[in-house]
Amino acid sequence: MKKLLLSSAAFALLAACGQAGLSGDTTELTANSAIEAPAQIGDWGFDQTGMDLAYAPGDDFYRFANGHWLETTQIPSDLSNFGMFTELALEAEEQVQEIILELAAAHPAAGTIEQKVGDLYGSWMDTETIETLGLTPAQPYLDAIAAADTPEAILNLFATVGQPAPLDIGIIPDPADTTRHTVYVGQGGLGLPDRDYYVDLENENYARYREAYTAFIARMLDLAGIEDSASRAAGIMALETQLAEVHWTQERSRNISEIYNPMPLDQLAALAPQLDFANGMTQMGLDGVATYLVAQPSAIEATARIFEETPVNVWQDYMTFHFLQNNAGNLSSAFDRANFDFYGRTLNGTEEQRPRDRRGVNLVGGQLGEAVGQIYVDRHFPPSSKAAMEELVANLVTAFQGRLARLEWMDEATRANALRKLSTFEPRIGYPDEWQDYSALEIAPDDLFGNAMRINAFNWNEQVADLAGPVDRNQWPYPPQTINASYNPLMNQITFPAGILQPPFFDPNADAAINYGAIGAVIGHEIGHGFDDQGRRFDYDGSIRDWWSTETNAGFEERAARLGAQYDTYSPIEGMTVNGTFTMGENIGDLGGMQMAYTAYHQYLDSCCGGEAPVIDGYTGDQRFFLAWAQVWRRLYREDNLVARLTTDPHSPSQYRTNGIVRNLDAWYAAFDIQEGDALYLPPEERVSIW
Repeated sequence: MKKLLLSSAAFALLAACGQAGLSGDTTELTANSAIEAPAQIGDWGFDQTGMDLAYAPGDDFYRFANGHWLETTQIPSDLSNFGMFTELALEAEEQVQEIILELAAAHPAAGTIEQKVGDLYGSWMDTETIETLGLTPAQPYLDAIAAADTPEAILNLFATVGQPAPLDIGIIPDPADTTRHTVYVGQGGLGLPDRDYYVDLENENYARYREAYTAFIARMLDLAGIEDSASRAAGIMALETQLAEVHWTQERSRNISEIYNPMPLDQLAALAPQLDFANGMTQMGLDGVATYLVAQPSAIEATARIFEETPVNVWQDYMTFHFLQNNAGNLSSAFDRANFDFYGRTLNGTEEQRPRDRRGVNLVGGQLGEAVGQIYVDRHFPPSSKAAMEELVANLVTAFQGRLARLEWMDEATRANALRKLSTFEPRIGYPDEWQDYSALEIAPDDLFGNAMRINAFNWNEQVADLAGPVDRNQWPYPPQTINASYNPLMNQITFPAGILQPPFFDPNADAAINYGAIGAVIGHEIGHGFDDQGRRFDYDGSIRDWWSTETNAGFEERAARLGAQYDTYSPIEGMTVNGTFTMGENIGDLGGMQMAYTAYHQYLDSCCGGEAPVIDGYTGDQRFFLAWAQVWRRLYREDNLVARLTTDPHSPSQYRTNGIVRNLDAWYAAFDIQEGDALYLPPEERVSIW
């Protein structure tokens, strides 16, 4: 059983902006009629050189704001897409790499976090040792798979840390009582990104990927010296196709009402007796839990039948391949290159692999992220930014309170519950109050593979230890240098790491309209996740409870369905469209975030400037507000990466995060004088307003 090492993300509950951001400083929130210093982007926070004025705002606002940038920017050869988030991520990489190299050069004492950071990076960069060792470090794990010649032995390996399995198992806060933990059990085990890659026989891209994936499986087995690789690869592909056929779709798997299936261990064991959950949970230290949260019961039941019907030797081949693939980056360059050729080049269209040193930075940032994050925060996140973000969040909450109070389709009882939930939101800005303790983790300077295995065990043991105690609300889903933002409905927390609190999201010298249209809308987006099609099913304390009246629920569903229908028509590449149901939560987050931010911006103008914003370079305050939102979503995609995103990413492609939102906002029509006949024009009765 595959151990899941990300808490609430395991239950598909962590709603991220998909790369979103924040940033602030209490002195920068002025109308900026007299800016003391130029903004980092342009003079007032927007890159006018990236616009294409040949496009009318009402025909394609995304290209009006970003067209020249889109036409003249090239995706770097080692990336699958490129945009504002990528630029920030590359900048953060440089800053983190500087920290790592400084720590390594200081020759820190053994056992210190500085030693672990330096030696993990050093073991990754020690390619001579990696090549010399070849497959040797992985051999004990491969030997264990080869020796598992009975169904019982295979099940024991499924429950072993570091070994692959056809299920995902992890530890998350219990939605019935979020002060304690429970165990999550969900479908898993596929090497391609999603079930559609296996079962959709009409899409030519998927057919090409299936063929390439089968060849990749054979290549990995060949590199390991395993005979009859083509036949074994065909067997593995056939097994994964069977698993994919019983998997739930992405849209169904994000429906809280369907995936919330708590059951005691005896019921779980009876659901899938072939998988011997009672023994597996005991082996993993997960026994003694009152109820287990089973996300896709029918898929688990069917996976158990597939397990029973599949010969042991096929499961051995399956586990051998997936172990090699999971650890390709920790083995010799032949495995690493083969893995990139398929997952990077074929599935995402990336032309060449990223430099090894940058991949090493991301390895350390991912596995020891809070260790380097502490230094990153000291250097790159001033206290003034944290204070400004707190003020911005408060402004957005106030704006949403007002909107909820005036919402005509919400009855008073539901409104009272909504306002209570909003009042208990916990914003977390910049970095955690308590840093992770890595003292139990051993890192060696010349043992990359061993380091990876010890990190797996360390992370799993941390989760198991969590199971025994109350939920720690101070834990963060990612380190502070991350370029993202998120909402966790189980904790009712919105999290804005330091990495995203910089231009184009926030700039202390930018125009207030830019800051509200960028970071303000992102704050609103994350707040909105607490009230989107899934987040609204959680109460103020994170527990699952239906607090909506029948009439108000119908009003919400009608509006959400109309928004989803709009997105169902958007097609960024031939033969594929956005899935309006799968992307519903993020689209509602974008729409609500812009509505909240616009209200907050005008409340700010009322408080400081008599309700009026200056005209800057010919653009009104409202126009600059909407341009800021468009600038945030500048992005180019390789076609293969876009196929993957349309299949697996709950966020809509960037052009629809811009055009799909503004065409529903009356204020945008007024700001740019949008008229009937413009391509993006929607009649007032067709515009969707939820919050």
